Amino acid sequence: MDSDSFALRRLEQSIWVIKAASDKEAHLTLESLRKKGASICGDLNTRKRKEVHISGESGFYIKALVEGLVLSNYQFHKYKRDKKEKGNSFGRISIDGPITAKEIKSLKGVLASVYETRDLVNEPLSFLTAPQLGKEIKKIGKSAGFKVEVMGRKKIESLKMGGLLAVNRGSVDDPSFSILEWKPSKAKNKKPIVLVGKGVVYDTGGLSLKPTPNSMDLMKSDMAGAAMMIGTMAAISRAELPLHVIALIPATDNRPGGNAYAPGDVVTMYDGTTVEVWNTDAEGRMLLADALSYAKKFDPELVINSATLTGAAIRAIGTYASCVMGTADNRDFDSLERSGYDTYERAVRMPFWEEYRKELDSDIADIKNLGGANAGQITAGKFLEHFTDYPWIHIDIAGPSFLTSPDSYRGKWATGYGVRLLFDMLSKRT
Repeated sequence: MDSDSFALRRLEQSIWVIKAASDKEAHLTLESLRKKGASICGDLNTRKRKEVHISGESGFYIKALVEGLVLSNYQFHKYKRDKKEKGNSFGRISIDGPITAKEIKSLKGVLASVYETRDLVNEPLSFLTAPQLGKEIKKIGKSAGFKVEVMGRKKIESLKMGGLLAVNRGSVDDPSFSILEWKPSKAKNKKPIVLVGKGVVYDTGGLSLKPTPNSMDLMKSDMAGAAMMIGTMAAISRAELPLHVIALIPATDNRPGGNAYAPGDVVTMYDGTTVEVWNTDAEGRMLLADALSYAKKFDPELVINSATLTGAAIRAIGTYASCVMGTADNRDFDSLERSGYDTYERAVRMPFWEEYRKELDSDIADIKNLGGANAGQITAGKFLEHFTDYPWIHIDIAGPSFLTSPDSYRGKWATGYGVRLLFDMLSKRT
């Protein structure tokens, strides 16, 4: 067992005694406590309990237990008529232990932001169009305390964001491009950290229609990269981290409308690069490329982008971690990996050799938007690299961001992957 525990029950009370494993690595011990929290949460709701009190000698252990309790208590019942009857009873935690009020505030902010991230990903296209996503970002920004600017079609057209506009051509809804900013007066970084998230609110594949049965059923989740960055901004703001952070969220759906962009098209991007379109289902990188080019105007210290970009990432490592690659310093990748273990939102670094770039050579344009059959997660990253000239990390979250069966405190459907990971990584820069 990862931890020893037993429950004592008397009348209306239940007492869990948990002994954290001492023979495990620290990150495994914390993960076992999160899972124990999920188990306790299930028991609390089964027994219709409303409150739990936690007493312990380690703030780290208390935090992990709380994470498991709260994250496993998440529900998305917005569209159910009987949501009140189906709602969980459990809803209050009190703590006695070596954890400060500031740490509790930070933890509450992170968990609230994960909830918001899950909500965004779970929303269907019938509600969450690209313009509506901009409105939701404004609501979250008002709640969390960061600034938001949402650009609509006219502004996007004036900026000549050809990638975003090309993908949007088949849609009945306008695109949006949102700029989120948290800039405290005593920020420790002179140059901002820029986060970029893929906001494809629904993906049919466009004219390169997704071919496999049921492959479109859950494509509302294709904006999980955007949701991850929105949630990270909310967590940073709520914790009042002394870092200047900007997030860019390009958003549209990808549909095969009468004016949709087509295989063989050549698209001129925001930075002037010409892209030969080999497959319209490689659309997320088209959005991200414009946003990554736009990020140059901020002279960033570091840029991190996230996206449900490739099925190849899932085939490479499953749903247990994200695939990461890029041009940032090894210290940044080491920090990301360490935070991945600490939060158990793990990240696996991929090779990023120049040979992969050759697969994107085009006979008629500067670059094409699709490589060969192998290592698709890496060739997608090499496409994005073309639009960067700064330290940069690409995170492909196609695997861990959305699950089709329950997994402890991660639950079923949207997991909110990446918010705790990036918050932990960025917190350590302060």
